[in-house]
Amino acid sequence: MNVAHLLAKAATQHPDRPAVVRGRRTYLAYAELAGRAASLAASLRRTLAPGARVALAMGNCPEYLEILFGAWWAGLCAVPMNARLHPREFAFILEQSGSRLAFATPDLAASVAPLADTVPGLERVIPVGGAEYRALFAAMPAPLAPAAPADPAWLFYTSGTTGRPKGATLTHRNLMFATLSHLADVDTIGPADCIIHAAPMSHGSGIYILPHVAKAAAQVIPESGHFDPAEVLDLIRYHPRASFFFAPTMVQRLVAAAGGTDTTNLKTLVYGGGPMYLADLEQALAAFGPKLAQIYGQGESPMTITSVSKAVHADAAHPRRRERLASVGVARTDTLVRVVDASDRDVAVGEIGEVLVKGEVVMAGYWGDAEATAATLRGGWLHTGDLGALDADGFLTLKDRSKDLIISGGSNIYPREVEEVLLTHADVAEAAVVGRPDPEWGEEVVAFVVARPGAVLEPAALDALCLARIARYKRPKAYRFVAALPKNNYGKVLKTVLRDLLAGQS
Repeated sequence: MNVAHLLAKAATQHPDRPAVVRGRRTYLAYAELAGRAASLAASLRRTLAPGARVALAMGNCPEYLEILFGAWWAGLCAVPMNARLHPREFAFILEQSGSRLAFATPDLAASVAPLADTVPGLERVIPVGGAEYRALFAAMPAPLAPAAPADPAWLFYTSGTTGRPKGATLTHRNLMFATLSHLADVDTIGPADCIIHAAPMSHGSGIYILPHVAKAAAQVIPESGHFDPAEVLDLIRYHPRASFFFAPTMVQRLVAAAGGTDTTNLKTLVYGGGPMYLADLEQALAAFGPKLAQIYGQGESPMTITSVSKAVHADAAHPRRRERLASVGVARTDTLVRVVDASDRDVAVGEIGEVLVKGEVVMAGYWGDAEATAATLRGGWLHTGDLGALDADGFLTLKDRSKDLIISGGSNIYPREVEEVLLTHADVAEAAVVGRPDPEWGEEVVAFVVARPGAVLEPAALDALCLARIARYKRPKAYRFVAALPKNNYGKVLKTVLRDLLAGQS
C-alpha cells in the first residue's frame, strides 16, 4: 500500500482537523493537505516516471509535508537531505540517488540551484514558495498512484564507513511497519494530538510524520524552523497533547531552559540518536515527569530496533531500574535482535558482541551499492556495527561502536570524511579524527594532525579548509598537533590511544 493512503484516509475521516500548523496558526487542514498533495502529484507526473527520485533540500517548514506526500501520491521516491550539508555533499547525494528534481527552501536555493547545471540527470531545482512552485498546485488533483510494498519510498542518506553517504532504501512496506511499530511500542496517538517538529524533518522527526498522519494528528512546525528551547516551551504551553522526537543534547537544553515552565501539555518526549547519560535522563524525568520514551534505531532500520517505554521510565520501584534506563530497551514488536561474535554466532547473555536486527522495518538495501548491501545484510540480518549486550530480560545495552562514528548533537559524523579533507592540505602529513565526550553535544570532533617536516600549521587554516569542503557541524572543534600518530604493528592508527590521551587531558 502506498503510504500516501494514510493521508487520504485521514482527509476522508477528519477533513477539517488541523494537519499542518506553523507556530500557533493552522496552515492546512487534512482535506487541504490531501488536495495539495494530489495537485502536486498531477504536475510531477507530467515529467517524471513512476519511481523517479525527488530530492528535498529543505529546512523544516509547512511545505515539507505537501512535497513529501505529493511525491508519494505521484508514485515517486522522496530523497530528504540534511539542510546543514555543504553544496558538495548535496551534489553527491543528488547524483548518487539519480534525482531528477529537487525542491529547495529559500535559504538553500542559492547554493543548490546551480547544481542543476553540474549534476548529471538533475533537471530542475525549484525554490519553495516562488512562482514556479505555486504553479505546480494549479493542476487538477491526480488519483493516488499505486505502489507495491517493495517500491522505494524514501532514500535515507546516512554516512558510510568510507565517509561517503549511503542511501538506505526504505520501501513503502518499511515505512508502514515503522508507523505501526511506533503505535504499538512507543506511543498511542489520536486526532487531538500533535507532534512538534523542532528536530530535522529530513531524519528522525520526519519518520514520525507518518504515525501522526495515520491518526490525523497535527504536524506543528516552529516559526523558526529549528530547535529553540524558548520557542519549544512556548509551543508546549499552547498545543495540548504535544509530542517530540529529540536527540539527547536537545533534551538537555530543554531541561536547562524549562525552569518552572508549565509543561502539562507535553504528552511524549521520544529521545534517541545518541547516548543519553543516566544523570541527564534523571534530570529530564524530574523536570517533565514520566513522559519520556527512548528509541534505538538507524537509517537502515528507521527508529525501530529497540525501545524503552514510558512505563519502564515510570517504574521507580523496579530493582534494576537504573540499569534499564541506561539501556536502549527491548526489541520492538516487529523486530528480532541478536548479539553475535565475529562469526555471527550468538554470544551468551551479558557478553558483548555486534548487534544484529531482522524485521520488516529493515531497509531493502543501499541505493546503487550492491557490495555494501551484501555486507550489511549478510545472512538476512542487518549488521548494525554497534557493540552491545543483552541481559536475561532482553534489555539491550550499547557498549561502543565498532565503527568510529561520532554522534554530535544527534548528527552522525564519520572521522574518515573529515580526515580526507584535512589530508588535502599540502602541509598535513597525517590526520586522525576522534570523538571526545561533550556535556552539551554528546561528542565533539577532535583532530590529531602531523605536519610535514618544516611546516607550521595553524588551526584557522585547517578550519577554513574544512568549511570549504564539508558541513560546518563536521569540522573539528579542536586540533592537537603531534609529532606522530600511535600505531600498531600493522600500521593502523590506534584511536583508542588518542581517546585515552584526550580523556587524560580533560
